[in-house]
Amino acid sequence: MCKYLVVILLTFQGEVILERYGFQRPVEVNECMDIGNDHREQIASYNSKKNTWILNDGRGTFQGFICE
Repeated sequence: MCKYLVVILLTFQGEVILERYGFQRPVEVNECMDIGNDHREQIASYNSKKNTWILNDGRGTFQGFICE
């Protein structure tokens, strides 16, 4: 069971940002993975030429997420 989704971002200035989101109820790992993938698609766009997810607000890149 997971209580948090931790999103890992990397700014173009080289700063690593961890954004932690709590769930209102514990969720299964597969549900957390789905939520993480949905969140990535909401905040970033895939750049196939650079093979990376660029944040829509222009801060940097989406590096991944952790379900904990």
